[in-house]
Formats: sequence, C-alpha cells, structure tokens
Amino acid sequence: MIFHEQKKAQSEIHYKEEELSITNVGVVGCGLMGSGIAEVAATSGFKVTVREMNSDLLEAGQKRIRKSMDRAVEKEKLTPEERDAAWECLTFVTALEDIAHCDIIIEAIVESLELKNALFSELDGLCSPDTIFASNTSSLTITDMAANARADRFVGLHFFNPVPVMKLVEVVRTIATSEETYDRAFEFAKALGKVPIAAKDNSGFVVNLLLVPYMLDAIRQLERGVASVQDIDTGMSLGCGYPMGPFMLCDFVGIDTLYKISEIMFDEYREERYAPPPLLKRVVAMNRYGRKTGKGFYDWSGETPVPLPL
Repeated sequence: MIFHEQKKAQSEIHYKEEELSITNVGVVGCGLMGSGIAEVAATSGFKVTVREMNSDLLEAGQKRIRKSMDRAVEKEKLTPEERDAAWECLTFVTALEDIAHCDIIIEAIVESLELKNALFSELDGLCSPDTIFASNTSSLTITDMAANARADRFVGLHFFNPVPVMKLVEVVRTIATSEETYDRAFEFAKALGKVPIAAKDNSGFVVNLLLVPYMLDAIRQLERGVASVQDIDTGMSLGCGYPMGPFMLCDFVGIDTLYKISEIMFDEYREERYAPPPLLKRVVAMNRYGRKTGKGFYDWSGETPVPLPL
C-alpha cells in the first residue's frame, strides 16, 4: 500500500518532527502538477491547503484528486480507509490568505516568471517569516523568483508527472538559500516517499537539461526525413529500453509546455540544441498540445494512439 510504504519511509529516515517542522502544506495551483503534489502530501499524512484562482478551477482540481485516489484504491495501492483519511487532510480555498498559515508553500501555476513573482510577492506579505517558499518550475531559475521574496527561505521542488507515481524530486538551492531551509525541503521530499536529488539552479536543472534537447532533436530528425514518428518512437523504445519514444513523451509532457520550456532554456543558454524547431512551432500553432487536447504527434481519440501526418 502506498500509504503504508510512505509511513514506513518516514520512519526509516528517522527525521524528528521538530527538525522537519513541517505540518501544514500549502499548494498554489490545482492543475495536473498541483493536484498531484497535494494528493501525495495528503496521503503522506500532512495537512494540505490547496488554493486555486476561482471555484470552477478548484472544483476541477478536487475532482482530479478524488479520481486519482479512487483509482489508487481500485489498484489496491490504497485502502478505502487510507483514501478517506487522506481526503480529510485536504482543504480547498480560493483566497490566498487562507494558506498563509502553512509551513511550506509549493507553487504549481503556469510557467510565467511574471505571474510567479507576483504570487510570491503577495505571499511574502501574508506569511510568517519562517514559511518556506518552493516553486515546482521545470525551466525557470529559482534565483529569478527568490530575488523578490525571502531568498534565504526559497527552494525549488521540481516534481514529475504523474506526481503520485514518479519517485523523483529535484531539490534546487540558490546561492542565497539557507542550509536549514535546504535541509528541511530535502527531508520533506523524503517524507513524501520521494527520492530527492540535489540540483544546481540552472534552467532545466538536471532532468530537463538533458531531456529537452533529446525531444527537440527527435523533432529535427523528423523534419529531415530520417524516419517516421512511429519508427523513431519504436527505435528508441526497443533500441534503448525507454518506456516510450520521444514523440509519445512529447504528447504526455504537453507540446505547448515543451515549446515554452525550450524558449526559456534557449533564452538562458543561447545554444541551438535548446531552440524550438519550426515543426514544433507549427504543431503548437494548430493547437495540437498532446494527450490533454486529444491530438499532438498522435491522435488519442481511440483506444490506442495513432501517429498523425505532419
């Protein structure tokens, strides 16, 4: 059972509650990533307050979390009692001040530095000086946010989708992050049953720094006629043992998300391998964002995905 495994993991790392000093977790944003982070924190026994901008988005997030928990029960990863106990740990709000009491606040909103900075600036005036701020950004640097709000208590906590399944969390510190803040964030990730790794505060951290050029290069090879979408995916899956090929991975990540990340990383590094290929721009222009819209490099409307002509 996930719940039991997480509790066991908590006891195995032997952290003391007073050292971790995190009881109440705030999550801002209840989309795919935010809902997953909230679910994992709740099933790990933390009190979680989830904030969304309006009631419609909040209701959609609640349904997403409940559906995921119900699916975990069906797969016997949670008991009905564990699911119900975790659900009781969740509170859903629309007012930002309603998460001001939290010991750590994890931001999981859209990948916009302007919006993130505005959010953290407002939170900085609402929260205790001891509250840790964390961003789930996948491509922006933590320094660009921390410079505007409590730099010593600011970290990156980059989770991976789907959060309840993926074990990795990149814990990112800036040159201003205090040792205490970093240690608490690292132990918090362990308490969620995750495996944290230390990452330098560069755009893309560890995983996306290596993964994004791989996906972009696959798109370039498709443009050059090296092979088809299906053959490239089959080649990388069977030849390298990857669970899925680069084009299917693009559809899972979100093609619009990949495009945004590549623009941010190219702006940071000015290296060609991070530049979005023309074909990527065209697919985004057609609003083919992947699984979430039903079409990307594949058509997801049927029982099995079918490669689309490009």
